[in-house]
Amino acid sequence: MRHQKKKVILDRKKAPRVALLKNLAASVVLYEKVKTTKAKAKAVQPLVEKMITVGKQDTLAARRELLSFFHTENPVKKIMEDLGKRYAGRKGGYTRIIKLGNRAGDAAEMVSIELV
Repeated sequence: MRHQKKKVILDRKKAPRVALLKNLAASVVLYEKVKTTKAKAKAVQPLVEKMITVGKQDTLAARRELLSFFHTENPVKKIMEDLGKRYAGRKGGYTRIIKLGNRAGDAAEMVSIELV
């Protein structure tokens, strides 16, 4: 039985999967709207939500936690300075997923994940 097995594998080994999700999360934070497949969007949504929640606390510990997740400084800076203040009164639900249809090449379901 597969009870409590929530991990999304995305047909990748662990290191490429982690790199994909971290880079996709950084893109969502920086560009605020990214077009991707439905499976990747559903896998990255909780990561983006958690990072924004961490960034709402304007502390050194929160900054260091964000730096340990993201590869570069740019998404950390945007979360701490812009998004943390924007969502200060909001308890969650910082992202939305909008269906766009199927991709022409392989009929993968495409969606747009964006910040609310």
